[in-house]
Amino acid sequence: MQVHHTVASLRAARATAGRVALVPTMGNLHDGHIALMREAARHADTVFASIFVNRLQFGPSEDFDKYPRTLEADCEKLEAAGVAHVFAPSEEEMYPQPQRYHVDPAPEHVSILEGAARPGHFRGVATVVLKLFNVVRPDVALFGKKDYQQLMVLRNMVAELALPIEIVAQETVRAADGLALSSRNGYLSAAERAEAPRLHRELAAIVAAVRAGARDFAKLEAAALAELEKNGWKPDYVTVRCRADLQTPQGGDEPLVVLAAARIGATRLIDNVEI
Repeated sequence: MQVHHTVASLRAARATAGRVALVPTMGNLHDGHIALMREAARHADTVFASIFVNRLQFGPSEDFDKYPRTLEADCEKLEAAGVAHVFAPSEEEMYPQPQRYHVDPAPEHVSILEGAARPGHFRGVATVVLKLFNVVRPDVALFGKKDYQQLMVLRNMVAELALPIEIVAQETVRAADGLALSSRNGYLSAAERAEAPRLHRELAAIVAAVRAGARDFAKLEAAALAELEKNGWKPDYVTVRCRADLQTPQGGDEPLVVLAAARIGATRLIDNVEI
């Protein structure tokens, strides 16, 4: 496996790599990331991963400097997963001058849910991902469904900017008890970890109800919120939305997804299940 710290080195490797799959990450990798890498190998001749902690997507109250940097351990995992090339640029290499040009996603896509809690976050995500796409020029790029709003934003960016890149969504990787794998899970106490799977259970209950014919989404959402609060959670939202744009369903037969974000102790968890 080759690790590239410069755009020039990465582009030289890309020139002879055939059909390329890219998996962008910020490092601090867990089994969910590794599942993405293994899936990527099914879609291309060569798998590239990127590791870059992107300052642009951090808000004023989010500590960019404290984000875990675990490059050596991450590279060991990536090599074991069959990744051929890792792009791990410095901030100076990625942004050699101040980034004055940005990708602004549609306001209705980023003013809701996670975007409401993190203004400017998806602008930073879309900008860095477009830049990574321009550097690597992948044929296919893979993203996990756990960050569902991010996936929606990037799918729409690729479609509206006519980028010649296939976006592949990987199912959320879960622990045996249903908890979505996340770097944040490491912050949970033993008691919080035992309680954490309730978030997924509440989403699964809504999915089962909707599939059985329930259409009073507000009632289902309120019941889930009440159950979480009763068990010590501080939920931000539990909501049924349209998959394509995460807007409120209008009563048609559009594909749906139920999403949630809630804090248990000091740790904020997100999850979603497609209906």
